[in-house]
Amino acid sequence: MTQVVRRTRRVVTSRTGGVSAPPYDSFNLGDHVGDDPTAVARNRERLATEIGLGPDRLVWMEQIHSRNITVVDGPSAEPIPATDALVTTATDLGLVVLTADCVPILLSDDEAGVIAAVHAGRVGARIGIVPRVLDVMVAQGAQLSRIGAFFGPAASGRQYEVPAAMAADVERHLPGSRTKTVRGTPGLDLRAGIRRQLLDAGISGVAEDPRCTIEDRALFSHRREAPTGRIAGVIWMQTSR
Repeated sequence: MTQVVRRTRRVVTSRTGGVSAPPYDSFNLGDHVGDDPTAVARNRERLATEIGLGPDRLVWMEQIHSRNITVVDGPSAEPIPATDALVTTATDLGLVVLTADCVPILLSDDEAGVIAAVHAGRVGARIGIVPRVLDVMVAQGAQLSRIGAFFGPAASGRQYEVPAAMAADVERHLPGSRTKTVRGTPGLDLRAGIRRQLLDAGISGVAEDPRCTIEDRALFSHRREAPTGRIAGVIWMQTSR
């Protein structure tokens, strides 16, 4: 009997290696930021080829800074409308989250075969998209104690400056997120707040790409330069025999 092996894979892109012209240069994967649609399509095809999936096996979202979650079981010809998280138990199906300062979260229970891609900006994190994703994953067969998380690059607390009232408001809803920037001004570290939220919920652990999108010019940052492109975080379960 042939044994099928399932392995969870994760990828985060940078802004280099694509065909988009400035200010989207060059590996922009966002189709909603004003870039040439032909260039975006070519960049998306390259992403699929590089990770070993067909372009039709990548599932994209129409991200709206909500706490809407969609369970998908196969490819979609169009971005999933009005959602900020995707959950699946399907194999060889890449779930894609686009960011340019917000937190891309890739979650998996490898044993149960349940994965998720989450777009968690200030608004989504504040209104509780992350706990809702965990609930949906559990409903699909995951266990909190087996779920691991990975954060992609995002705006760091060193640079993410906000008004004091906003920092206090987010802190009330997402404890651990309020901080001070390198300039001594009120700031937010969304990854710190979400990390606390996930660990308090009982997940197994959190790994992180520590790069700050505002500081690192190899990444897109809406706060540093707008208009600009979007990087992608992708998670999928690869099968082999």
